[in-house]
Amino acid sequence: MRTVQYPIDFNVSDMTDLYTVFGNPIAHSKSPLIHAEFARQTGQRMVYTTTLAPLEHFADAVRAFQAEGGRGANVTVPFKEQAYALASARSERAEAAGAVNTLNFAAGEIYGDNTDGIGLVHDLTENQGFALAGKRILLLGAGGAARGVILPLLKRQPADLFIANRTASKALDLAGRFGCRGGGFDGLADRPFDLVINATAASLAGDLPPLPEGIYAPGALAYDMMYGRETPFMAAARARGARVADGLGMLVEQAAEAFFVWRGVRPETAPVIALLRSQ
Repeated sequence: MRTVQYPIDFNVSDMTDLYTVFGNPIAHSKSPLIHAEFARQTGQRMVYTTTLAPLEHFADAVRAFQAEGGRGANVTVPFKEQAYALASARSERAEAAGAVNTLNFAAGEIYGDNTDGIGLVHDLTENQGFALAGKRILLLGAGGAARGVILPLLKRQPADLFIANRTASKALDLAGRFGCRGGGFDGLADRPFDLVINATAASLAGDLPPLPEGIYAPGALAYDMMYGRETPFMAAARARGARVADGLGMLVEQAAEAFFVWRGVRPETAPVIALLRSQ
């Protein structure tokens, strides 16, 4: 069920600290490479694997891994909400997201955290050089990806955070939970934003959210959580004069936050982002 996806220099039999990422599918995951690089960089003695969890038996897979001596785990689709339900204690950001992507096993407890939002914030502020305080932010989408980043964004005190979705009622409901504004796409015309974040599933299908003209302020950044290719959202934003970025940095930064939760050490992310870009 569990396989090492990245070559580890040290002897796995010597490792007492075992971590994994649960998902279905999972073979494509870059997490083993990322965490192996973090471990090399920081001198941590650990091994990180992938676990293909059965769709109907996620909780059983987690408990089996914990019983084998696992110290912690990442969780990816489609198990983040199940991980939230499984956790016996949760961080504030996990509670706000309603989902867990990081599990830490300590004192027999399953502690759930969500590092997606802080990963996005770190990528924006540290790698993209984009200060969030006082900025006008448009967040596209009202699903789990959007929900997971709202609280960390709001903690950076933007001037405005507007959540937009094809179904306006979903955006309004989500915005109401966090005390910000929301609505449909059609009400955005000629309302400029400094940062537009695509948290919809449109890029997965190669589609473009139906965005009106006039949403990009001068010098605006358009950020797509999707990574690995130029998306229609990014191409359209560039054509409208915006600077664009994909979500590869967010992937690495959320992994670094999980690494910190587990090990108490914060790795350098720039070399790992550069490694992934080179591939």
